[in-house]
Parts: sequence; C-alpha cells; structure tokens
Amino acid sequence: MTALCRDCAVPVDESVLAVAEPRCPACAAPRLFRHGELDSLSIAHLDCDAFYATVEKRDNPAIADRPVIVGGGRRGVVSACCYVARIYGVRSAMPMFKALKACPDAVVVHPDMGKYQRVGREVRQMMLTTTPLVEPLSIDEAFLDLTGTEKLHGASPARTLMRLARRIEAEIGITVSIGLSYNKFLAKVASDLDKPRGFSAIGRADALDFLRPRPASLIWGVGPALMGRLAADGIATIGQLQTRDERELMARYGAIGRRLARFARGIDDRKVDPDGPAKSISAETTFDGDIADAARLAHELWPLCEKVSERLKRHKLAGRAVTLKLKTSDFKNVTRSRHLGTPTQLAELLYRTALPLLEAEANGPKYRLIGIGAADLTDAAEADPPDLFDPAGQRRAKVERAIDAVRAKLGEKAIAKGRALGPAKGR
Repeated sequence: MTALCRDCAVPVDESVLAVAEPRCPACAAPRLFRHGELDSLSIAHLDCDAFYATVEKRDNPAIADRPVIVGGGRRGVVSACCYVARIYGVRSAMPMFKALKACPDAVVVHPDMGKYQRVGREVRQMMLTTTPLVEPLSIDEAFLDLTGTEKLHGASPARTLMRLARRIEAEIGITVSIGLSYNKFLAKVASDLDKPRGFSAIGRADALDFLRPRPASLIWGVGPALMGRLAADGIATIGQLQTRDERELMARYGAIGRRLARFARGIDDRKVDPDGPAKSISAETTFDGDIADAARLAHELWPLCEKVSERLKRHKLAGRAVTLKLKTSDFKNVTRSRHLGTPTQLAELLYRTALPLLEAEANGPKYRLIGIGAADLTDAAEADPPDLFDPAGQRRAKVERAIDAVRAKLGEKAIAKGRALGPAKGR
C-alpha cells in the first residue's frame, strides 16, 4: 500500500492517483495521502490543533468562524489562538494588547484549564486504545509507538492513526495533526508540516533530502544562542551539519554536538516512554498592574508555591531545584534557580528558597508576572528527609502536612498561613 484516504482510511489504488483530480473511490474525498514507506513507519507525534481555541469554538458555535484568542485580558498574554487569528499575526505568548492591536475583532476567551485538561484526558484515552506506548509531552500532544499493532487493529500504523484522527474529530469535536516517521525527532517535525488536520510522513529514504535545506534551529535544543555560534562557524542549515563529523561537532559544541550530528542525519535512538517523568512543575500569575514592591511580590509568590507543592504531592514527585520567574513591565524575562540539598515537596521550602532570589531582583524594576517552578524531579520517597542541622524544618513539614489534611477534609479555603493574608498595598 502506498496511498490512503485521509477521511475514511481506505487504501487507494495507484490507478486512482493517476487521474488529474483523484478522489477516494469509497467516500469521494479528495484528501488522499501517498508515501513510499507508508506500511513500515510506526512512530508518531499527535498534536491537537490550536487546542484551547479549538475547544472554545467547539463549545460555542457562534464563534466558530471568528478569530479567537484565549488569554488573560488586556494585562495578560495570549495563551493560545486559532488559525484565523494567526493570519493577523497573533501568536502564543504575545502580550494581549499587541494581539488585540493586530486583530481588534478577535473574540477573547479567558482560559478554562479544568475544561482543557478534561478534553486532553479524553484524547489521551483514545490514544491508549491505539497503543499502550503513549508518551505525553503536554496536555495536547504526545508521541505514540505503534510497532507491532498491525494484528491488533488489522491495519498498518498509518491507517490506524488516520482512524484515530477521524474518531477524535467525530467523538470529541476537535482536530489533530499527525506526523509519522521511524523516530521521534522526525515524527515531531512531520506533525508541523500540514496543520491543521494534517497528516505527514518522513521515511528513511527521504529523511536526508528533507532535512538538508532546513534551518539548524529545527533541531531540538538549538536556540538563538547556539544558532549564533553555528552561524559564526558558517553553519545555517541542517545540510551543512550533515557535512561535519560527529567528533568535530562535539569538540566544538560539547554534548549537544552529538545530537546535532545525529539528528542532522535523521538518527534518533530515543524510545517512546509512557512512564517518562515530567521535567518540571510550575505555576505563574500575571498581575492586573505592575508591581515593584518586594513585600507585594512575595505575597503573590506564596500561593504559587502552594499550588506547585500540591501538584508535586498529587503526582508523587519532589523537586531538587527551584526556579523563580519574573517578567518585567517591558516583557523581559528574568529567571533565577537554586539547587536544594535534598528534594522537596513542601510549599514552605519552595518559598524560603525562592524568597532570597526574589529579594535580589526586587530592587527597583516593576514586574508584570511572577512564577515558581520545581525542576530536576524525582520520586516522592526521596522528599524532605530529616535534617539534623535544621530541626525546625521537621516541625514546618508537620505543620504543612496537617494543613494538607485539613484542606483534604474541609476544602482548600478551610485553613491558611498568615502570610496568605498579604502586606499593605504599595507599588
């Protein structure tokens, strides 16, 4: 088989493809997909199209044809936007005032993370009916390994994935784009080629030619700083990386040089890992007005620490590192991190670690956003061991566990620490 109908997943004969405007003989749809390795590729990346905005359009048909921005009002930033809004230049993470200037007729919807998480779980469950090897990357995307599923589904992985996309659209009411390849790197690249409602494949035979003219920034981990170094060395495209020896690239760029050499040649040995740990857990908030006062910033920081702590406990994780995030009034990001001696789940320790980092930055600039994250995650069993040098730490831990128990029984607002009441207002 070299061709499938994207709408009904029926195999299409070569003779059908030979006509000027080929259509599926079963459903008459024009969306036919052809690739020489369609029967042998089994690693996929599935990405929900403009997820938040698509869910909002699904739930409100009156805005289905309108540009939609999901975000936090004029003081916030764009969390997501639909493809219509993108035509006007709106992008995720853009300041809301800029987005509305570019697209003044947009419908602005405040995010409903609970709803998006529910829909994301529905999509995840459908993926798991296809293969147990699903590696989530975020609420709306995941890698899938369909190797060996042909007998189970009576179809090739490509055909099974097309059926999955059709089922998600019919039963959940959102659309997805799928990239299919022989490894994770190329599957992720392929899923971005034909959005929305896309289906693309990159095979072994065409990988090098496909990659050759692409910018080196297509490789995961190549950001502006590394692109600058590459450009200074005369490297702008993946094709130019293909001409360099792996040892040469490692000597020049360190550990990432190995990835540059291998990904440039279409080599990626990473497995689809359904049990892969989250890399970090974080929370942030955007203020209604810019804040410079250290006490007020600390007041905003505390509930975020509680939120991250709750998520760590719920997922049975602990963090070895704490990261503070600030965004200035002119949208410059400031991040500061500190590693801990032992992993923690405790809001109190997250706060006590981040507070000196915050106080060092709260020396004049006004900030519009603050965030806190726990990174370098590990199992909860390693969290917060007794410390002979900090006997008060165990008392603080017991207090926090007691607060957790009260909240679990009586609700989140049943009890709070004094610092949650807040300082006197100031700017």
